[in-house]
Amino acid sequence: MIDYSAVIASVFHFWYLIPIILLLMFFKTPFAKGIFGEFLVNLTVNLRLDKKKYHLLKNVTLPTEGGTTQIDHIIVSQYGIFVIETKNMKGWIFGGEHQKTWTQKIYKHTNKFQNPLHQNYKHTKTIESLLDLETDKIFSIVTFVGESTFKTEMPKTVTQGGGFISFINSKTNKILSQSEVHKIVSMIENGQLSKSRKTNKAHVKHVKKIVKDKESTSICPKCGSDLVLRVAKQGVNKGNKFYGCSSYPKCRHTAQII
Repeated sequence: MIDYSAVIASVFHFWYLIPIILLLMFFKTPFAKGIFGEFLVNLTVNLRLDKKKYHLLKNVTLPTEGGTTQIDHIIVSQYGIFVIETKNMKGWIFGGEHQKTWTQKIYKHTNKFQNPLHQNYKHTKTIESLLDLETDKIFSIVTFVGESTFKTEMPKTVTQGGGFISFINSKTNKILSQSEVHKIVSMIENGQLSKSRKTNKAHVKHVKKIVKDKESTSICPKCGSDLVLRVAKQGVNKGNKFYGCSSYPKCRHTAQII
């Protein structure tokens, strides 16, 4: 028979370990990793870029036609506007500029995630629309922080650690006036939604809806591979279009076109 009093006594004896365990569990969540990744980028910008020349705006939520978009960092300078998407990930990273999804591999575990270049494209287009600026004045940067290794060749706008600073410093032509810089900073600050729990909650809800809609037509729910548009070649549905798993015949999942 279990001596419950002894178990309870042991728990109370090591009570101080409970907050530590909970804290360690929290730091492993995607939310905490995101916050820490953004903190590292903030710190790097503050230490390595001249604050008089580069103006940092962080955690900016802007309204879009279909909802909202949330941008990790925007750096405004006379050398252009730099829109930064941060990924705090570890393991091997596989991806191509035009692929819908990239792959993270940690030992035998494989995880697919949205191509961050595509994700940041929406951010840059939102900024472009808000400011009514030419495309060549806005630069998209993706930076990976954490212990990750690229296993495929990446575009120069995809960086690791503080590599995004080198990309920013490589832009030496002044394409905006000082007055334009101040005006742009003001427009973004006035155009963004208030930084509140309500704003974050609404944005998360919007993102979940987008992910759900995309998964129903682009990601195989069985194996995580891309779904591709196919045409039935035989049977009663001959000639009809449908979504089929790109891993066929290994995976035979199909989905109707909604």
